[in-house]
Amino acid sequence: MPPKRKTPTSGKGEAEGLEIKKQKQESSYHDKNGGTATADPLREPHPFSAEAEENGVVLREFYPHEMSNARALAYNNNELSRPIEVLVKAMEETAEARKKVKVKDAVVHWFKMDLRTHDNRALWMASQKAREAGVPLVCMYIVSPQDFEAHLRAPIRVDFMMRTLHILKKDLAKLGIPLFVETVEKRGEIPARIIGLLETWGASHLFANMEYEVDELRREAKLVRNCAGHNIAMEVVHDTCVVPPGALATGAGKQYSVYSPWYRSWVAHVHANPELLSLFDPPEPNSEKDRQKVTALFDCEIPEAPENKRLSKADATRFHALYPAGEHEAIDRLEKFAEEKISRYHEKRNFPAQPGTSNISVHLAAGTLSSRTAVCYARDRNKTKKLNEGFEGIKVWISEVAWRDFYKHVLVHWPYVCMNKPFKAEYSNITWSYNTEHFEAWCAGRTGYPIVDAAMRQCRHMGWMHNRLRMVVASFLCKDLLLDWRMGERFFMEHLVDGDFASNNGGWGFSASVGVDPQPYFRVFNPILQSEKFDPDGDFIRKYLPELKDVKGKAIHDPYGRGAGVLAKKAGYPQMIVEHKAARQKSIDVYKEGIKRDTA
Repeated sequence: MPPKRKTPTSGKGEAEGLEIKKQKQESSYHDKNGGTATADPLREPHPFSAEAEENGVVLREFYPHEMSNARALAYNNNELSRPIEVLVKAMEETAEARKKVKVKDAVVHWFKMDLRTHDNRALWMASQKAREAGVPLVCMYIVSPQDFEAHLRAPIRVDFMMRTLHILKKDLAKLGIPLFVETVEKRGEIPARIIGLLETWGASHLFANMEYEVDELRREAKLVRNCAGHNIAMEVVHDTCVVPPGALATGAGKQYSVYSPWYRSWVAHVHANPELLSLFDPPEPNSEKDRQKVTALFDCEIPEAPENKRLSKADATRFHALYPAGEHEAIDRLEKFAEEKISRYHEKRNFPAQPGTSNISVHLAAGTLSSRTAVCYARDRNKTKKLNEGFEGIKVWISEVAWRDFYKHVLVHWPYVCMNKPFKAEYSNITWSYNTEHFEAWCAGRTGYPIVDAAMRQCRHMGWMHNRLRMVVASFLCKDLLLDWRMGERFFMEHLVDGDFASNNGGWGFSASVGVDPQPYFRVFNPILQSEKFDPDGDFIRKYLPELKDVKGKAIHDPYGRGAGVLAKKAGYPQMIVEHKAARQKSIDVYKEGIKRDTA
């Protein structure tokens, strides 16, 4: 059974958590020119927001109601500032002040989703600044329970990050660099606490890699300005993507919303700018003299994960064996994949019973491995330096890594996808089902469709799911069950070790036909055909559905429809909760009706 929902939620929202009460009371906003409008109609919620919130969409403790379609379109029409524009403006307007700041007693790097020493742009820049000025480099990480809650961090993901911090602390200590880790209970107090720490350490410069979700971009914009007001220079730089968001545009000067032409542009841009794949060295060691200046910071302990994000002893034992933490493990996995599997990646990647994938998604999500490093490892094992030529397996794998860039580019340009809205605003008007029994059956792997159920049980057992199966189960939830896709999006984030907002949102948008570059709404995966095609012998199904282990041959894909119903029933396996053909037609009809509906 799925965990009981205390408060509805989905994804990362529009407002800073501790400002939500103020936003509820006010109906004003700031336009691009800095003016203020009152009684703003763009603040009106979407007409369907109440029912969605009752069923698990939008965390009202932190975020406003689901926005109207009109507000989403206002972002498209450049009537509202995108969060990255707010950050860029803050950087531009403080540029002169930041240049004038002289290095004092220390330089600080703020770790976030970049938990590695190798190929870390901001960490390298901080190290260079400290070395040039002859002062110590100090690193910090802020544990934010409210951010974990608001951003749906799965306990398995939080545990992985906390274990990684222990490894990172030891690696940095070998370089004479302290890692200071502190828990700040209220997310709205993080900026003030950071400034307080910097002033305590006499630090004049703060470096951080950019995160592209709405909350983080807005927080960093405020922090850049606040730091400048305290005579501290904060530098926020691109690092997560190989090609930074905003660098690619169509011939008409617009952001790409279809992957294939975007990828061609991405490849051409990297070929024209080979420095994008230059890897950054680890930080320079602090001198013994500098180490002594910050010696007290080495005594900092890594705190426990927040209580509601801790694993049970049994889960911890299993997951720690499955996912050793830290950047050394990331490189080991990448090297092993590059040496043993990448050449046949294109042949095996869609078959969940075969070990054909790289198993590094958790490291890319947590930042223990950079996308640059991943692409370089693959390219250097090719017979050409061209990313779109040479061995087929390598080409395909690089294109899969590039999808992460693509979805982050989408998130930056269309920020409302981070605010519980689909890319196609008109798809907000679909009348989703909120059938609790159907949702619980999907979560528990009890739908009567073996490939769907095996995949969902893999998710619960491993905290991970094969990518082909993510598409299968997502299509089933949205199209066969007509459940709100955002409920599935939330479930994935709350259970996956590699949960990454942009990639998860992009994948659900594709499967539900509401995102960029989607499958058409009338294309509905047939779960039985998907099962026969990608698990032809039923090996994956039998692994995760032991009650069907004795079902022979092709009956494994549809026990009740292929003569194994008595065996399945005796073993306790359920019959199908919906009939696919009828569900498919109903889905198409509901989608048609929804996208024609006129709502704000």
